Amino acid sequence: MFDQILQFLLTGVTVGATYALVALGFAIIYNASDVVNFAQGEFVMIGAMSAVALSAGENGLPMLPAMILAVLITIGVGILLQRFAIAPARGASVVTTIIITIGASIFLRGVALLLWGKDIFAMAHFSGETPLHIGNATLLPQNLWVMGGAALMVIGVHLFFNYTLHGKAILACACNRTAANLVGINVGMMMLVAYGLSALLGATAGILVAPITFTSYDAGVMLGLKGFSAAILGGFGNPMGAVAGGLLLGLIESLSAGLISSGYKDAIGFIILLLVLFFRPSGLFGKASAERV
Repeated sequence: MFDQILQFLLTGVTVGATYALVALGFAIIYNASDVVNFAQGEFVMIGAMSAVALSAGENGLPMLPAMILAVLITIGVGILLQRFAIAPARGASVVTTIIITIGASIFLRGVALLLWGKDIFAMAHFSGETPLHIGNATLLPQNLWVMGGAALMVIGVHLFFNYTLHGKAILACACNRTAANLVGINVGMMMLVAYGLSALLGATAGILVAPITFTSYDAGVMLGLKGFSAAILGGFGNPMGAVAGGLLLGLIESLSAGLISSGYKDAIGFIILLLVLFFRPSGLFGKASAERV
């Protein structure tokens, strides 16, 4: 029984690390621009699908250049989304901006469908498929890439916001746009940086997890919903709470699938989310009267 629990925990941390990166992207954009970006899942899909397409075939790029180019493409999509969809709607209601991002999500899925079709694509594992053994539990090397990559991205985001000029400028815009503009911060540019960073996180998550889960034009739908759920679970607008919420949601799903039934995995995750919204709307790690930073 112990080995089974360990196996479920290892799987849960891997899945939760992916959710954490998606949730962190939600939190960054919400803090920077007050927008709930429901196209975040499509950043995950575009990153993975672009990497697969660029590395496929005899004339394909080597894996590392393909992944870097895929991330840059996704960052470009994030910047274009902010510039041509979100920025023109500045001052619109929350419902309006949500509808805009849902429309952007549908549009991006449609473009992906035209480019790559409905097929499911596999991506090569970064360092082989020989499983590692921890007791009687097994772990693919790719799982370590997902966990390690997610940890590095979370640390990088923390350092960016706390120790770089651009990161602190984005925090200033989140606190008070007018004051930030008055002291010389280019608010529009900081919004582009925030969306580019969010797209970077999404693309990284998609590329890391693609060798395990495969990818397709609609792969971002469920990942986006799970990332949104993780962000709410941890406390919407709280970046580190979003990371904790992602890990917690991944563990809950894995344990429920293993101990109860895999058929209830998604349902149990969303039921717990609803319970959190009913009894603690600010999230598990948010304040009752949260102040966005």
